[in-house]
Amino acid sequence: MQDRVGQRCAGEIARGGAHVQQRRRWTAALAAAAAPPAEAAPAAAAIDVVGGESVREDIRNVAIIAHVDHGKTTLVDAMLKQSKVFRSNQAVEVRIMDSNDQERERGITILSKNTAVRYKGTKINIIDTPGHADFGGEVERVLNMADGVLLLVDSVEGPMPQTRFVLRKALELNKKVLVVVNKVDRPAARCEWVIDQTFELMMDLGASDEQCDFTAVYASAISGIAGMSPSAMAEDMEPLFDAIVRDVSPPKVQMDAPLQMLVTNLDYDEHKGRIAIGRVQSGTVRKGDSIVFTKPGDEKPKQGRIAELFVYDQFARTAVDEVAAGDICALTGLSAVSIGETICDPADVRPLPTIEVEEPTVRMTFSVNTSPFAGQEGKFVTSRNLKDRLERELERNLALRVEPGVGAESFEVSGRGSLHLGVLMETMKREGYEFEVGPPQVITKIDPTTGGKMEPMEEAVVEVPEEHVGQVVDLMGQRKAQMVDMTPGSDGTTRIKYEIPTRALLGIRNAMLTATKGTAVLNTVVTGYTPYVGEIQTRENGSLVGFETGQVTAYALDTVQQRGRLFVKPGEQVYEGQVVGIYQRSGDLKVNVCKRKALTNMRAAGKDGPQVLSEPIPVTLDYALEYLADDELCEIGPNSVRIRKNPKKNSKPTKA
Repeated sequence: MQDRVGQRCAGEIARGGAHVQQRRRWTAALAAAAAPPAEAAPAAAAIDVVGGESVREDIRNVAIIAHVDHGKTTLVDAMLKQSKVFRSNQAVEVRIMDSNDQERERGITILSKNTAVRYKGTKINIIDTPGHADFGGEVERVLNMADGVLLLVDSVEGPMPQTRFVLRKALELNKKVLVVVNKVDRPAARCEWVIDQTFELMMDLGASDEQCDFTAVYASAISGIAGMSPSAMAEDMEPLFDAIVRDVSPPKVQMDAPLQMLVTNLDYDEHKGRIAIGRVQSGTVRKGDSIVFTKPGDEKPKQGRIAELFVYDQFARTAVDEVAAGDICALTGLSAVSIGETICDPADVRPLPTIEVEEPTVRMTFSVNTSPFAGQEGKFVTSRNLKDRLERELERNLALRVEPGVGAESFEVSGRGSLHLGVLMETMKREGYEFEVGPPQVITKIDPTTGGKMEPMEEAVVEVPEEHVGQVVDLMGQRKAQMVDMTPGSDGTTRIKYEIPTRALLGIRNAMLTATKGTAVLNTVVTGYTPYVGEIQTRENGSLVGFETGQVTAYALDTVQQRGRLFVKPGEQVYEGQVVGIYQRSGDLKVNVCKRKALTNMRAAGKDGPQVLSEPIPVTLDYALEYLADDELCEIGPNSVRIRKNPKKNSKPTKA
C-alpha cells in the first residue's frame, strides 16, 4: 500500500506543480511512504460481540457523493438503464431519482434516495445524495448505510467547496473512496489535473494511506460510458460496475447476533403510514416480529410490530419475509419511530450511537400572517397549523431546529442556509400554508476563552468570465471577503477563492448575477467560526413602499417607475406598507401606485401619449429571501409572495 502511495507522490513531484505547498505535501507523503511501517498496535477487544463475523460477498452498499451539478443523478440513471431495470419499450424520464417537484424545477437533489441494481450476481445498493451544502444533513445520516462512496468529480471544474464537505464526512467515517471523473467528453476536460487536485484534497483532509490509494474511473454519465482511462473508454458502464464490486468492501456483519437496525431515513405512504429505512447492522429482521426501538439514554424503549418488510431491488421496493444483516431495507408498522433510533430485539436491547449532524448556521422567524390580506389564500393559517407542520418536519429533517419565538404566534427556525429553509417554505406554500417570515439571520456563538462574539465563516469559490472579474472583486471587497486564491479556469474563466462571513453572503447572489450579467457561478461551504468582523452593508438600494390600499394603475406606475424598478403591474391588489419596487437610491420612499387620473368635464389641452411601462421584476420566494432587509417581512401564500415593511420596526420611509 505504501509503495503505491509513494509512487503516486513521486509521480506528482516529477511532473511538477503550480503550487509550492503542493510539492511540499507530496514530498512529505513520499517520505512517510518510504519509512518502514510501524508495528501495528494490538487490536482492542470487541465490545458486546455475539456470534462470529461474516462477510456478505453478495452485497455492496455504496453512496454517491459530489458537488452540486457534477452528475450524480445522471450517473444513477445510466447505471439503472444498463442494469436492464426498465423494459426496452418503457418510457423513462430524465433524472429518474429526482422525483420531487422542486428537485426537477431546481435541477438539484434535495432528498437522499435508495435504489438497487444487480450486476453479475452481486446486489449493489445505491444511495443518491444531495450535492448542495445546505442539505448536508441528508449526506451525513445516509453515509451510515454505506460501506464505500463514489466521489464524483467534474472533469473540468475538479473538486469544489462542497466536494470538500461531503468527502470530509466520508473520510471521518473511514469509508473507502472510489473516485469517478465525470463528463470526460467535455472539450475542456483536464482529467490528470482533476486527479491531482483530488489527491491533494484527500491529503489536506488527513486521509489514510489506504484512502489516498484510490481507484479512479472515468465516465460520461450522460452518454452511459466508462473506462479506466480517458483514452480507453468502454461502450457501457461495465468498468464502473467492476470497480464497485472489486474496490468497495462487502458488509462485515454478525449474522447470529441479536437484531440491530439504525433508522436513517423516513418515508410516508397514504396506505402504509410511516416507513422506516435503514441498514440491518446485525441479526435478522422478519415480517411480523415484535421489536423495540429506542435511542441511547432512553429509559423505556417503545414497542412495536413489523407489519411489512421491503428491500430495494431493480428500482422498486420488493416485499420480503426477512432481511439479513448487511442489507438495506424499509419496514412499516412503527408509527412513532424516528430517525436515529435503533430497532432492537426485545430480549437484547442495545441501541447504536445516534446520528449526529452539524449545527445550523442561519435562523429565520416563521409567524402567522398579519398583513391586511391575511387569510385570503391559505388553507392552513393559524399558529397551531404552523406549529404542527414544523414539528412534523423535524421528524425527517435532522439539520433543522425549531424553537418558540417572541409571542405565541412565531417560531425561530434554524437551518444550514437560506436554500435549506427556502425549500421548506416552498413545500409549505404548495401544501396550502399561509405565513410570513423575517429576514435570514446568522447564528453567532460566544468564544468560551475570550468571551467575544463568533460568527460562521464560509469558503466561497466564484467562477466568472475574465471581463467581469473586476465587478466580482469589488462586490466581495465591499462585504469584507478575503481573497485566498485566483487561478485561471476553463473556457476563458477565472476561479477566485474567498473566505467570507456567512452574514455577507445573504443577498449576494442576485447582486452578483446583476453585476456579471448572469455569468458568475458562486459555490460556498461553511468552514468554521471566526471572531465577529463588524458591520457589513448587504444592500445599497432602498425600497419603494406603497402608502395606499387598492388596485395598481398604469397611470400611477408611469410616474413611479422613474424612481426605480417595480415589483407590481397594473391590475394587482396592493396594501399600505407593501414593498412595490426597488428605490434607485439608499433609504425607502413612499409612493402611490393606486393613483387614478382625475375625470372631469374639461377637455384636455393635448392628447395623452401611450404609457410605456417597464417589465416588473417577478417576486419569487427565492428572490424575496435574497432581497429582505432587517425591517422587512416576506408574506407567503399558496398563490403569491409579497414583501412588506415590518410594522414593529421603527422605519419611516420618505414620502414622494
